[in-house]
Amino acid sequence: MATVTGKAVTESRNAAPPPRRTPTRWRGTATVVALRLLVIVVALVLWQVMSGPVVPEYAVSKPTDVAQALSEMLGSATGWTDIKVTAVEVLAGFGLGVAAGTVMGLVLGSFPLLGRVLEPLVAALNGIPKIALAPLFLLFFGIGSWSKITIAMTGVAFVVFYNIYLGLRLRERELVEVVQVMGGRKHHVLGYVTIPTLAAPFFAALKTGGPLAILGVIGGEFIASSEGVGHELFTAAQNLDAAAEFAGLIVLVALTLALNGVLTALDTYALKRLGLAARRRA
Repeated sequence: MATVTGKAVTESRNAAPPPRRTPTRWRGTATVVALRLLVIVVALVLWQVMSGPVVPEYAVSKPTDVAQALSEMLGSATGWTDIKVTAVEVLAGFGLGVAAGTVMGLVLGSFPLLGRVLEPLVAALNGIPKIALAPLFLLFFGIGSWSKITIAMTGVAFVVFYNIYLGLRLRERELVEVVQVMGGRKHHVLGYVTIPTLAAPFFAALKTGGPLAILGVIGGEFIASSEGVGHELFTAAQNLDAAAEFAGLIVLVALTLALNGVLTALDTYALKRLGLAARRRA
């Protein structure tokens, strides 16, 4: 028995280690990135070639003209001022909307009777297109930044509210009772049941609310503003300047990607700290 055991140990030591999957994963990621870049390059080439012979150039411009307009925008103090104004309005509206929606969701979700009373009113208000409220906000706050911040906050708040509210309503009652039977108090229920349950829908609401905040700000700047990326887009549209229009859209895409990247990193970190990252991959 000893000889057999020693032989088994020797064979296990001489066995080759399991292959690592890291290089394969990196190769797969590099392939995806390369294909994405290829799609972008092909789209730009087709755009450059088809602008004029196939599609009117005044309507879609050309990538070279868009690059020049973008360079002029980023090379001027006015362009950076517009970007700064829009970014501040988006971040302020997004932050206030997340705070308001979280408070509303927690309050109405924690008190079932209050939730049943106010939920139809919240649904009615949410049914109103947010851009239709822009003239009302402009009357209250003027054409300054606060009217755009309020529009963005309204769109984000309802998304966050519904995710928090429905998350609390769908919280498993059995888990709450188990924690209470084991002597847990309210803060134990909060830490072991409520927060893990609400983490995923909360961050999903953040990622959905980011583009809504940008949409609200740009819509408000379209209606009435004296500065901002939306103001420049509206001016370019009036002047039939397609190149400047596309340059402004590129700035908005970059702003959206930056905000989504920050939210994705925050989502990954928070779920990892809560021990939910493995569950998501599964």
